Amino acid sequence: MPTPPSRSAPLPRPSRPSLTERRKAETQLEIARTAAALFAERGTAVTADDIARASGVALRTFYRYFRSKEDAVAPLLADGVRQWIDELAAAPAGRDAPPVRETLERTARQALTPADEPATEALRWTRGLLRVMPDDPALRAVWHRVHHDSEEALMPVLARLTGAGPLETRLAAAAANTAMRIAVEEWAAGDGAPEGAQGPAELVPRCMRALTAGLPQLDGTNGAAGRTAGGTAGGTAGGENAGRGGTHPGR
Repeated sequence: MPTPPSRSAPLPRPSRPSLTERRKAETQLEIARTAAALFAERGTAVTADDIARASGVALRTFYRYFRSKEDAVAPLLADGVRQWIDELAAAPAGRDAPPVRETLERTARQALTPADEPATEALRWTRGLLRVMPDDPALRAVWHRVHHDSEEALMPVLARLTGAGPLETRLAAAAANTAMRIAVEEWAAGDGAPEGAQGPAELVPRCMRALTAGLPQLDGTNGAAGRTAGGTAGGTAGGENAGRGGTHPGR
């Protein structure tokens, strides 16, 4: 197994989306914000035509971007998660990097801390959407689909940061993504402000620590964590157990 580099390895620069792709994404996000505001205000009575008219687009244009009225909120719900994953993807890996668990918590708090009024408003809209979801299975399905997709996107990022195997990486992605989801859902169920002691940014480290407590691959240095916790340490523990006659195979 190759020795991890002593300095942070440079990340490949992702290809920049085309101007057409960027404009499409911006239009989708604008429609998503309008849809979220309408759902939060009117509940399930909102129609696709309401969203299209309030967004200033034709209904035909709306359906070119989205399959249903519920699907229209997906870009807004995914935006914060995407920013979190982008921050994680930019994190350095190597012996000089901080532990992966620390990086996860820092970036999660950053993603859930509104930087400006539009970000604060987006969190309020998300709260409104979550409160409508019990009466709208299709809207709830969009929320879970967004988090399923984010879990999939997390796996290669955490694989690079931890150096862990596929199962350990999947467990870490599932735990971290669930921590983000529960932090937002718990905040949305109450009346606390988006920022401050009751905000989701303050809840997410507690969720993250509780759900990732049994994942030693997050405790090592970025890029070496999986090798240290799941590889070298695991091998040493196995040797010690063998020496003790295998009395404690799970330890």
